[in-house]
Amino acid sequence: MRGACACAVVCALVALCAAAGLDEATRVAAEKQLLALLGLPKRPSRRSAPVPPIPRAMRMLYEASGAIPAAAANTARSYQHVPTELDARFPGEHRFRLFFNLSGVPSDEVARGADLKFHRATEGTGPQRLLLYDVVRPGRRGKTTPILRLLDSVTLLPGEGTVTADAIDAVRRWLLETDQNHGLLVRVIEEGQHNVDAKRPHVRVRRRATEDEEEWRSQQPLLLLYTEDARAREARENGESRLTRNKRATQRRGHRPHHRRKEAREICQRRPLFVDFAEVGWSDWIVAPPGYEAYFCQGDCPFPLADHLNGTNHAIVQTLVNSVDPALVPKACCIPTQLSPISMLYMDEHNQVVLKNYQDMMVMGCGCR
Repeated sequence: MRGACACAVVCALVALCAAAGLDEATRVAAEKQLLALLGLPKRPSRRSAPVPPIPRAMRMLYEASGAIPAAAANTARSYQHVPTELDARFPGEHRFRLFFNLSGVPSDEVARGADLKFHRATEGTGPQRLLLYDVVRPGRRGKTTPILRLLDSVTLLPGEGTVTADAIDAVRRWLLETDQNHGLLVRVIEEGQHNVDAKRPHVRVRRRATEDEEEWRSQQPLLLLYTEDARAREARENGESRLTRNKRATQRRGHRPHHRRKEAREICQRRPLFVDFAEVGWSDWIVAPPGYEAYFCQGDCPFPLADHLNGTNHAIVQTLVNSVDPALVPKACCIPTQLSPISMLYMDEHNQVVLKNYQDMMVMGCGCR
């Protein structure tokens, strides 16, 4: 029942954090426990500046119910090129060195996928090819040539939308060797011609002198990193990624009809509980959603247990024994039997956009256990 406990803790702690008159020490302890449940070592710093624009690719992932396109991944992060003095060495639009700072990725997270997305340019004609290299060792002018490792080769045809290249091998190396991140080299060549640079590349790799920063922000290459954190990995390996409804081997019959007529408010069922992140004081770093309906389970598990209370065989026996001798065992408890995940978009300590899927956060069904 690990998932049930997680959901119960979330509901209880959020209510606790929002409660009026709570002393500071208790509030801090409750917030720390809730942040740990969410896999965050501490609360991201408050920012007085407005939240930067969320990349469209991250918005699309969030709107798709956090559907992360990498097996086992439960977290997605987006990164944009960090300008350096090396940018001036690449004046053309067919070749550019991209640098992404991944120093903020928690050490317990394992990379499961890394997509480098490019926006198409409409000027080019004819087939081209995009070559993506990991800069294993940078070169020195007039002394040594750079050591490059080919990561991906993508055919480019005229069109609209985005083009994706696979950068997972480079990212895994950077996360293991944090001081060996020398960036990626992107090159666009003419298809079918030997080592000939594309005159009008089909994709955008660098900012043009005529573009302002805001215009380029929506067109620049974007690295999407998909990871699995330690909590999700442990749950997956233990087969506990989601609490599912337990079905009884046989359907019970012969229950007394007067129990079905018992007031609904007294019977075990799902009750509303809305978690408002603004009330908790987290709206300054959580981008979406502003809150969510967590629900909770409450109510009586009367003898005999009706079918709609979804009791286990053990709960049926326990309820039967309780009806004979209440002092011997308590009644079965009303708890979540089915939970569903939610997705959250937030800004981390490094002002990077993070999408994370949290399992077992919303009660979908209740029953007696």
